[in-house]
Amino acid sequence: MATLKSILSEINEKTKGFDAGSYQGFLAVQVTLTDLNEIFYVEIKDGKLSVEPYEYNDRQANLIMKSADFVKLINGKLNAVLAFTTGKLKIDGDIGKVKELAELFGAEA
Repeated sequence: MATLKSILSEINEKTKGFDAGSYQGFLAVQVTLTDLNEIFYVEIKDGKLSVEPYEYNDRQANLIMKSADFVKLINGKLNAVLAFTTGKLKIDGDIGKVKELAELFGAEA
């Protein structure tokens, strides 16, 4: 079973080569892992990528799902649209920002 620590470690590994300076705009997506009762956020601001285990009050979107489904999503084993239409993924806020986040991880959005 995934833990918040293992998920954050995997995200940091997947985004290691990401050039946040090339990202045009601002991204602030909170992720709520329902089965772990944990939250974290991913932010790209001023050319810097941050992944932190805190609530983000000024987020553009909140992605809500189980940890196992989130791991599948970021590893390209779960399509974001399919997850959304089958209820495995709930989104509160800007769906476009969640799509950008999925693309950041190389997931199919």
